[in-house]
Amino acid sequence: MSTGIIAIAAALAIAISTIGPGIGQGLAAAHAMDAIARQPEAAGTIRSNMIIAMCLLESLTIYGLLIAFLLIGKLG
Repeated sequence: MSTGIIAIAAALAIAISTIGPGIGQGLAAAHAMDAIARQPEAAGTIRSNMIIAMCLLESLTIYGLLIAFLLIGKLG
């Protein structure tokens, strides 16, 4: 496999794996803040669920970074 294709694949792995979770985190935070504004007594439950969702979304980005590192390792 040529080095140019591997480099492009690594760049796409990072780009795609950060765009999707970034949009998801923004939507999750916006909806959580909306829910807390509507029902302040449930703020603790909503906040903890939002933090768990953010961690799961962030793990997708880390997987993309791992794949990019593996692809960059093939260049050498």
